[in-house]
Amino acid sequence: MTGETRVPTRFDRTSFSARDSFTSMGGGSIGAKARGLAAVAGLLEHEIAASYEPAIQVGIPVLTVVATEHFERFLHQNDLLDVAASSPADEELAAEFRGAALPADLIADLRAWLDQVHAPLAVRSSSQLEDAVSEPFAGVYLTRMLANNERDLGERTERLASAIKDVYASTFFRKAKAYRRAVRQSERDEKMAVIIQEVVGTARHGRYYPHLSGVARSCNFYPVGLARPEDGVVELALGLGKIIVEDAVAWPYSPAHPHANPPYSTPTDLVNQTQTTFWAIEIPRPDDTGGGRGHAIPVKRYGLADAEADGTLAFIASTYSANDDRIVAGISGKGPRVLDFAPILKAQRIPLNRLLVELLDGCSRALGTSVEIEFAMTLSDPDPLPARFGLLQVRPMLVAYPEVEVRMPDCRSADVLAGSDCALGNGVIDSIRDVVYLRPCAFDPHDGASIARTLELINQSLVAADRRYVLIGFGRWGSTDPSAGIPVDFGQISGAQVIVESTLPDVNILLSQGSHFFHNIVSRRALYFSVSHLSQYGVDWRWLEAQVPVTETALVRHVHLRAPLEVRVDGRTRLGVIVKPR
Repeated sequence: MTGETRVPTRFDRTSFSARDSFTSMGGGSIGAKARGLAAVAGLLEHEIAASYEPAIQVGIPVLTVVATEHFERFLHQNDLLDVAASSPADEELAAEFRGAALPADLIADLRAWLDQVHAPLAVRSSSQLEDAVSEPFAGVYLTRMLANNERDLGERTERLASAIKDVYASTFFRKAKAYRRAVRQSERDEKMAVIIQEVVGTARHGRYYPHLSGVARSCNFYPVGLARPEDGVVELALGLGKIIVEDAVAWPYSPAHPHANPPYSTPTDLVNQTQTTFWAIEIPRPDDTGGGRGHAIPVKRYGLADAEADGTLAFIASTYSANDDRIVAGISGKGPRVLDFAPILKAQRIPLNRLLVELLDGCSRALGTSVEIEFAMTLSDPDPLPARFGLLQVRPMLVAYPEVEVRMPDCRSADVLAGSDCALGNGVIDSIRDVVYLRPCAFDPHDGASIARTLELINQSLVAADRRYVLIGFGRWGSTDPSAGIPVDFGQISGAQVIVESTLPDVNILLSQGSHFFHNIVSRRALYFSVSHLSQYGVDWRWLEAQVPVTETALVRHVHLRAPLEVRVDGRTRLGVIVKPR
């Protein structure tokens, strides 16, 4: 029954064994996240795991799902629907939910489950609407992390119950309500299941974390170098995946080209822009009532020196040699550590990339669409194998990639403000009426600092007015080299939804796609245009100069148009076009 969806085993407290890795408590739905894992459980067990054992133990970490029946009973038995409908502040709502009682039979099941599961836990949402193909709900609801190391089973159960109630409460937080309204989903359609899952990791010096976490996508409309959209993309990081999902810090690479570095301009840039901290679960002493207890999440940020002291850098890091300005594989020498995962990706000490390629392909087949997976991995010491690979989440990603068609003639029309055969992203934006651009007649790279200050002021006013804009400039946005572009940080142009990098005869450098700045473009789903002044496409500067400015200096202009632009990028052909208002 290869690849078939697995129905979780109904939890039975009288016969449960920790070997029962995928169970559910109560009736009703197990929610979208749990359904995604169930859909690929057979694939992992029957197709993939056997081919990697004993070198790599591949599987879904032990979990149980509190199904939606308990959510509905909790609300009704405690009269919480009226409280949620009254829209109190999130903190007040959370306090009301924490003060209410979970169903007694659920508490008994949780206690029996915890009696055999002693690892740190992630308590996360698995709502009916979450991760649906039509609308993504990723990041809308809470996740709680628990050290789960209290000596008293009753205390552990109490803390788990509190975490579940926090996730329940987040169903009605203002952010969740606003998001459902924005995507036209009814509150009545949402019911919350909760996944309680073992965290993949190892305990070292009072902290618990994996050697690496990652996110992999089977389709990527922000490829660099020789990569194609269908090659997908992987992002790797040390520690908990929080640093990828929330901090947008990772080592990105194409599974088709695992040896290729991201396009950093210099080794120094690579050192400055790669991961320098990591997240871990703080593991207090079992009798410690201090840090990380109560309702606070026991997660803390640490530096790479802590990881080196833990012995977790040996198979994921390289070293910067200042003497010859290069990156040297391994950590035997002195110098700043660079998390480039070279021992895994270049030296292939672990067949991680092959495993991810197989997983992305298999999960895409199982769900019938492009997918995003989250995973974590622990390694052995002094040799990396045997290792453990845990698949944490599988979600469809079709919603982010509607089919958009742009043809070459579209890019050369007189109605076009800008066209590109090297555009990144995928989608249509038809609501932007503001364009901020650098004036080609006066541009001088040495004015970069002054230009950055002006852009920051314009950005602040547009963000305050909730108006997204098109940003057009020369050379590399975010460049640390004054002669190569404008030294802005992403916060200074955070409202730009469409970003254009153009060349001039005397500013004719390879355009950026450089790591840290480029990663912000990707994480914000901004559309990106690379436009060479030598190409058959270009920017209609004359038309821009004819528009009435809102703000104007000798170097920068901001114009507000009478009607919206239409921006289209075809991620499959990398053709993009910005059409003037009609």
